[in-house]
Parts: sequence; structure tokens; C-alpha cells
Amino acid sequence: MRPAFYARPVVEVAQALVGCVVTHGECSGVIVETEAYHDSEPACHAFIGLTPRTATLFGPPGRAYVYLSYGMHSLLNAVCEPEGVGAAVLIRALEPLDGIELMASRRGVDPDRSRALCSGPGKLTQALGVTLAANGGDLLGGPVAISRRTGRFSDPVVQRDRRIGITKATELPWRFCLSGSPYLSAPVRARP
Repeated sequence: MRPAFYARPVVEVAQALVGCVVTHGECSGVIVETEAYHDSEPACHAFIGLTPRTATLFGPPGRAYVYLSYGMHSLLNAVCEPEGVGAAVLIRALEPLDGIELMASRRGVDPDRSRALCSGPGKLTQALGVTLAANGGDLLGGPVAISRRTGRFSDPVVQRDRRIGITKATELPWRFCLSGSPYLSAPVRARP
């Protein structure tokens, strides 16, 4: 997808990414859950302004923002909005497509338990082998690439919910999930 896809309001992009495919090496999965983050709200890393850590967030749209959470999990985000605005979409969960055995090996999970492979932002990066080295990479050319919706994911029904796993701006309904997906990181709650 071209940078223009990402150069839109982050909430729009978060919804539009549900059903798209993330690929890294020989592994891939369909995005089934996302969350939007914007520099105007305190849960976003960019809220504090431009720093060495947040520089990627303020960069050109269509880049990967990968950061370390709690000192142990790399989390994958897609930078959105025009350059100079700090905004990104957190990829929260995937439905595994390709490289399932390799993903299971990386995660130490039985390949028959594919629902557990990528059902969280730290799980999916571990399964895909995404590290901090991918920070700033082009989501069109890789090493981590996101491609358009296809097949049964071409026109997904997307549910909206409040974001999870955060303590600030928890009232914002900026979590987007593929309706009925068994691969989500947590069930969708009643509409906020």
C-alpha cells in the first residue's frame, strides 16, 4: 500500500488495516485487531513530543514504529497521518497464514494451537520474528510489509471498542476488531 494510505487520520487507518496482511520473511498473518494512537492523547508515546524514541512516530507515513514494551516485547505499529504529526496504529493481533510452524517454534507453542500464536501485540512480533531492527522500515518494501485485503478479508465487518492494556485515555473507542475472529487478544466488550 502506498504512503497515501497511511497519510490519513489514524482512526481511519486503524479500521482500514483490519483484514490486511502483515508479512515478515516467510511468515504472514491477517490483521484482526488494531488500536489507534495520536499525539493529542496521553496514551500515545508522541504525546510528550519529539524525542529520539518518538522520532519515527513523527516521520513519514507508512513506516514501521517498533518499540520495546516492558523491556521485553517488541511491538509493531504503522505510522500514520502527515509527517510532523505523531500517530500510529498498533497491530494487536493476527490470524496466522504462512509459516505457522516457524511461528510456533519461535513462540514455543504447539502449531495446532494457532489461535494462541499471534493473539497479542508481543506474541505476534515474536511469532513473526520482528525486532527493534525493523523500526523505521518501509511498510511497502519491508522488511516488515503490509499488503491490501484479499479473498474472504476483502470486505470485513469491523467492530469498535475501547483500547485495552493502557491506563490513560481509556475512554477512547480506538480499538478495531474483525467481527467474530477467534484470534483477538481479548473479546470485544459492549460498545462504549
